[in-house]
Amino acid sequence: MPSDKIRLDGMAFYGYHGVRPAERESGQRFLVDLEVTRDLTRAGESDDLEDTVSYSELFDLVKDIVEGEPHNLLESLAATIASAILDSHDVDSVTVLVKKPEAPIADAVLDHASVQITRKK
Repeated sequence: MPSDKIRLDGMAFYGYHGVRPAERESGQRFLVDLEVTRDLTRAGESDDLEDTVSYSELFDLVKDIVEGEPHNLLESLAATIASAILDSHDVDSVTVLVKKPEAPIADAVLDHASVQITRKK
């Protein structure tokens, strides 16, 4: 089976996720990278959107989740995204990387905190 992938990298959204009250009140930016695997042979031959997964649909689904109901943990946010994609799209697996650039870690100098999960059908 081919190991074809569709990727959406660097999606940026504003959400209210976190354990601390200040994170829930003021919110912050979250970055999401998404990778889905699926055999893309047919799409490559047909050049037809019906034979692949719509990037727009994936983007909209991630946006709705990240900008929607708050989660305490990045792990929960990433798992919700993965489950929604597996439930709604014909893909073999999904990898979700959620980055929190303004993670509230005292005296920390870092680009971001992140969680990456992979789920398969």
